[in-house]
Amino acid sequence: MTSAAVQRPGFDSSDSAMDQLVKLSRYFGSDPEFVIAGGGNTSVKIGDRLFVKGSGTSLATISAEGFVAMERKPLETLIQGEVPLDINQREAHFKQVIMNARVYPEKGQRPSVEAVLHHLLPRQFVIHSHSTLVNMITCCKYGKALTTELFDDKVLWIPYVDPGYLLAKTLYDAFREYQQKTGRDCPGAVFMQNHGLIICGDTPEDIFKATDAVIGTIRTKLESTPSEFVFGEWSQKDEQETKVLVHTIGPALRGLLAVEDALKVVTFDDSKTIINLVGGTEGKAVAAGGPLTPDQIVYCKSFAMWFETQEGETPEQLVERLREAVSEHRKMTGQMPYVVLVKDLGMFAAGDDFMSAHTVRLVYTDAVKVMSGAKRLGGINFMGKREREFIENWEVESYRRKVAAGSGHLGRAAGKIAIVTGAAQGFGLEIAQDLAAQGAHVVLADMNLIGAEKAAREINSKTPGRALGLPINVTDALSIDNAIYQVNRTFGGFDVFVSNAGVLKAESVKTQSEKDFDFVTNVNYKGYFLCVQKASRTLAIQHQAKPDYWSDIIQINSKSGLQGSNRNGAYAGSKFGGIGLTQSFAMELVEDGIKVNSICPGNFFDGPLWSDPKNGLFMQYLRTNKVPGAQTVEDVKKAYEAKVPMKRGCTTPDVMKAIYYLMEQKYETGQAIPVTGGQVMLK
Repeated sequence: MTSAAVQRPGFDSSDSAMDQLVKLSRYFGSDPEFVIAGGGNTSVKIGDRLFVKGSGTSLATISAEGFVAMERKPLETLIQGEVPLDINQREAHFKQVIMNARVYPEKGQRPSVEAVLHHLLPRQFVIHSHSTLVNMITCCKYGKALTTELFDDKVLWIPYVDPGYLLAKTLYDAFREYQQKTGRDCPGAVFMQNHGLIICGDTPEDIFKATDAVIGTIRTKLESTPSEFVFGEWSQKDEQETKVLVHTIGPALRGLLAVEDALKVVTFDDSKTIINLVGGTEGKAVAAGGPLTPDQIVYCKSFAMWFETQEGETPEQLVERLREAVSEHRKMTGQMPYVVLVKDLGMFAAGDDFMSAHTVRLVYTDAVKVMSGAKRLGGINFMGKREREFIENWEVESYRRKVAAGSGHLGRAAGKIAIVTGAAQGFGLEIAQDLAAQGAHVVLADMNLIGAEKAAREINSKTPGRALGLPINVTDALSIDNAIYQVNRTFGGFDVFVSNAGVLKAESVKTQSEKDFDFVTNVNYKGYFLCVQKASRTLAIQHQAKPDYWSDIIQINSKSGLQGSNRNGAYAGSKFGGIGLTQSFAMELVEDGIKVNSICPGNFFDGPLWSDPKNGLFMQYLRTNKVPGAQTVEDVKKAYEAKVPMKRGCTTPDVMKAIYYLMEQKYETGQAIPVTGGQVMLK
């Protein structure tokens, strides 16, 4: 009955109890129907010790080392002993006892705050999840009655109490009452109001059997309720209007929600689940109800910001109204919004990087599913003001979010989003890889989509969510616009545009075809113009939203843009023209906070442009007799190396130093910086 997308693990007789726990944890942690982000926790009891998930650890990837070994006796003493009456003193005492119960405090691990809860349950394995289907009942106004109707006394209902000591004490008392009432030591499941599900068992098979029984029963109940127009009849903006608005709202929110220098990552969602809410006639009222669960508060903040566009307003007017709306939301809630719901359009989810923004999107989407189910079952039960404020100010949840998010990525490009054209291979690929290694999110855009996507996957395998591969034809304005639209949907905008895509057809002016000349000119000259035209729109909106923000357009030009190139006029001409464009763009776009510069590398001998065995420049120059007397590719290479005072070709690290210089330098625009080993010197 659980998600078909996640395959259940196999167990064999050689598996230890810890092996079984790891498999169970990864299974439930990988299924978004049970766990999203850092939510949920699991444990196993082995002798007098409890092994419970460490706070902030991901269940989906947890290993045995991710569990904290704890002595059970102190936990028992805590729940039966006296605790301070003052809430702050009580929580501090509760936390200290739990920390003191660790067997290996020197590891610096922090056990789940629900460790006492896990200790109390009288079975070897305990799985605490935030099941979407179960929370449709736990977040329903009639949740307790529904639980009795569907499960009689086989499921124990726990009314909402603050996590930590109160939840553990409430569960302890409820279990004692349950045992006296039923004669059974443990229910088949525990439903915690506005919180989640607990399943416990002595074997993995017990866990799966109990889970299937609960989920299957709820599914059957939901099938008997209407599922259309849960939030009222809905409407949605058309595709073209959606595109125009996403091009404006995402970049604006990146700047408006920024707390420090780095802009936010803002990802867009217009899935059917979200449209049912934002397009529904009751959507605004439902969204204003507040949070349903502690996880929603931790990852999405308590309240989403609701916004409605106006017909006929300009992008500039839209940005200013967004500014007012964000300011008003902050005054009302005391917090910047992490979720912005735009009527009839969709949801924008913000974070410091893509993965955190993606988590906000997933958690709020799950909350919408829960609201939909709860409404179908009778009505939504939002968390109360006192309960909400407890979670907002609870140090434990702040710690969990901080650990789950990690320490952030440092580097010269940290906090930046960069688009690199021609990034499927060669110079462009290495530029994108270096930017990612230095902390940037990177978009690898190329005619070769397969290559761009493959390169993006390789980057993401090291740092998830860091890269995106997209198709682009820099000579086609619509193709560029579509690529930037996908970037704005995914990241909300970008900070650096590296115009790297370029081609070269080396031949004498006496014999070169018009077709080849046009090809080189269209890619290197017209392509640069079109890319800047389309990219500058997003960058200008970000600057309007945050006037002290500066972005970069960096053209990868060539030393051939600084001096003529024999039998290579089409290429040199296009690159000379590119520098003219750079200087002109720099003068115009400075008012939008956009710096425009060119980098003019020397010969990049190791890349495919030069070294491709069929069409590389070495082969082209050999065929066209550009190097008199050269008999081999090696002869051509030596001739070109001899022209460089530093006796070598240009490398990616050489160019990256120039790129980072331009990104960091706030007082440089309209420049053409040679990186040629002294072969070309500015006059």
